[in-house]
Amino acid sequence: SFLIDITWIWTLFLAVCAVGIGGTFQYGYNASIINAPTQHIHRFLNETWTNRYHEALNPDLLTFLWSVIASVFSLGGLCGAIVGGSMAICLGRKGALLMNNVIAILASILMGISFPTGLFELLIVGRFLIGINSGVGICVQPLYLGEVAPKHLRGGMAMGSSIFLTGGILTGQIIGLRELLGGEMYWPLLLSNSCFPAFAQLLFLPWFPESPRYLLIDRGDELSCVKALKRFHGSSEYRREMEDIQRESFALDGEKAKKPCQLFTDRAVRWQLITVIVMTMGQQLSGINAIYFYATYIFEQAGISAEQIPYVTLGTGACECLTALTCGLLIDYVGRRYLIIGGYLLMTLWSIVLTFSLTYQELYPWVPYVSMTSIFAFILSFGLGPGGVTNTLIAELFIQSSRPAAYMIGGTISWISFFTIGMLFPFIVVSYCFLVCLLECSSVAAFLFLVIPETKNKSFLAIKNEFHKLNFGRNTKKKETELYERRRLHDGF
Repeated sequence: SFLIDITWIWTLFLAVCAVGIGGTFQYGYNASIINAPTQHIHRFLNETWTNRYHEALNPDLLTFLWSVIASVFSLGGLCGAIVGGSMAICLGRKGALLMNNVIAILASILMGISFPTGLFELLIVGRFLIGINSGVGICVQPLYLGEVAPKHLRGGMAMGSSIFLTGGILTGQIIGLRELLGGEMYWPLLLSNSCFPAFAQLLFLPWFPESPRYLLIDRGDELSCVKALKRFHGSSEYRREMEDIQRESFALDGEKAKKPCQLFTDRAVRWQLITVIVMTMGQQLSGINAIYFYATYIFEQAGISAEQIPYVTLGTGACECLTALTCGLLIDYVGRRYLIIGGYLLMTLWSIVLTFSLTYQELYPWVPYVSMTSIFAFILSFGLGPGGVTNTLIAELFIQSSRPAAYMIGGTISWISFFTIGMLFPFIVVSYCFLVCLLECSSVAAFLFLVIPETKNKSFLAIKNEFHKLNFGRNTKKKETELYERRRLHDGF
C-alpha cells in the first residue's frame, strides 16, 4: 500500500524530467553555446565567402553575418512564443511538446551539415528553427507542469522549467570548453547536439498522460482525465483534484480557449495581464543579461587570465543552477510572493554595490573582487526570485481558458525584451548600466508588493477571486459582476 501511495510522486518527478529535457533545457543550451565557437564561425564565414566569390569578406559584412547568426535565435524564439499557445490548444500540451522535437531535429541537421557543405545559410536557418523550438518549449512546458501538479507541489514542479533551463546553460558552458566541443574541429557537433534532448523527449514523454485539465475542460474526456489523475495524484488522492477541475469546468461553462487579443479586452483578467507584462519585462530587464554581458570584463579586471575566464564563467552557470534547485525546494514552503519580491529587493542592493564598484574599479586593487563577488550574489538573488518564480506565477494567475494566451503574451514580451537588450547593451556605459537595473528592480518589487496575492496552496479559481476587487473595483456589487460574466460568455470571449 505504501509503495502504491508513493508511485505517483515518482511519476511526477519523471514527468518533469521527460518534459524538461526537450523543453526549457533546449533554450538554456542553445542560448549559452553560441559564444564558444565565435572565432571558428568567423573563420568559416571568411573561408566560405572566399571560396564562393573569390574575394575576401568585408569586415563589416562579417560582423553583420555573425550578428544575424547570433540574433536570429531570438527572432525564432519570438515566433515560437507566438505559435506555442495555439499548438498547446490544438495538439494538447503533450502533443505540442512532442511535435516541437521535429523542429529541433531539423535544426540540428541543418546546423550540423552547414560546415561540410560550405553553406552558412543553413547555419542561419538552423539557428532560427532552434529558436522556434526554444520559444515553443518555454511556453508549453510550464503550462503542462502547472496543470498536472497537485496544489501543494505546484510551485516545486513548475520550478522544473527553471531547473532545466539553468541546467541547459551549464551544460552548454561545459560542452563548449575548448577541451571538449569548443575546438575548431568540433563546433558543428556543438551546435547540432540539440537533437539528443529532442530524441530523449520523443522516447520518454509518450509514456506519460496528457494534462488532466486539458483532457476534461478542453476535450471533455472525463474518462481519460480520471486515468491521468490517478497516474499523477494516486488512486487515493485524485478525487480532490478531480472536484477542483470540475468546479473550474463548471465556472467556465463551455468557454473556449481565448486568443491573446481577447485577454486585452477582458476586464476579468486586466490586472493579471498587467502583472504578467511587468514580471516578464522585469525578468529580462533586471540586469541578469548585463551580468553575463560584462562578466568577462569584470573577471579580467580582477586579474583572471583570458584562458581561465571560461572556467570561472562556469561558476556563474553552476551558481544559477544551484539557486534554481534551492528555489524549487523553498517555493511551496516560503511562498511565491516572498521569494519574488525578496529576490528583486536583493538585486536592487547588489545593483547599488555594482554601480559603485564598477565606477571605482581602477582606484583600489580590492574593488574588482567586490564586483566579482557581487556578480555571484546578483545571480543567486535572481535565481531565488524572478528567475524561478515568474513562470510559476503566470500558470497560477489564469484559469484554463486564459492560460495559453497568457503564456503567448508573456513569451512574446520576454523575447522582444531579450532581443532589445542584446542590441542596446553594447552602447550602454558599463558603470551606469546597473543604475538602470537598480531603478527597474525596485519598481518591479514595489508593484508586486502592491498587486500580487500569495498563491501557495490555492486553486486557480480562488486565485482568480483574489484579483476580483482589483479588476472590478471594491464597490462592485455581486449582481453587476455576475451580469458582466454572463455577457462576456454570451459574446464568446
